[in-house]
Amino acid sequence: MVVLGFVIAVIMGRFDKHILHIPDTDTFLSVPFGDMLIFGVCVTLAIAWRRKPELHRRLLFIATCALLDAPFGRIQYIFDHSLYYVFVDGVILLGVARDLFVDRRIHKIYRVALPLMIGFQILLVYLYRGAPAWWLKLGQSLLG
Repeated sequence: MVVLGFVIAVIMGRFDKHILHIPDTDTFLSVPFGDMLIFGVCVTLAIAWRRKPELHRRLLFIATCALLDAPFGRIQYIFDHSLYYVFVDGVILLGVARDLFVDRRIHKIYRVALPLMIGFQILLVYLYRGAPAWWLKLGQSLLG
């Protein structure tokens, strides 16, 4: 799925750029590429720790939530203000709230994964909206 996600991101980026003439498609690649990276890492760790259900379950939850930026981003206001990751993290915080309510503590997966994800998400939004020259050049080379 991860490899296909990268390929589809490039194919759809080319379509958006050359057929629909959508601006910023060269730099937008950071968002789907980042999604695939987060999803892939979380699923790989979940598979590695499949015999530890408390880790496995939370990692698969985070991996699933990592893909929610696309539906949230379809709401124009959320997309225009780059808030899609805020909503993704909000859904993950529901898992944190569940742990606080049931276990009376925040599980270590959330304590490690959520700050790392938020930092990475900030980088992804910067690559998209800030468009550093090296990222723009890479996007242009991928999308033609």
